[in-house]
Amino acid sequence: MYCRMKTTIDIADDLFERAQRLARKEGTTLRALTEEGLRRVLAEKRGKPKALPPLVTFGGGGLADEFKDGNWDKVRDEIYRGHGA
Repeated sequence: MYCRMKTTIDIADDLFERAQRLARKEGTTLRALTEEGLRRVLAEKRGKPKALPPLVTFGGGGLADEFKDGNWDKVRDEIYRGHGA
């Protein structure tokens, strides 16, 4: 037996309006469009995790020698030097 659940969700106004326009254009309901979207997202999430994109580099030689020890406190202090107390 197929059950339906009634619920209320908050949707951003622009997203709601675009979804309504698309539903009208495709001759379907907002409910059907919403269900299709949820099914697609759930199916995608069920699949294998997506690989992260490659790190962006800028052709440098990596960290400056003074930061290669991996001391995060030193890196953070340098980032915020001159910006407040």
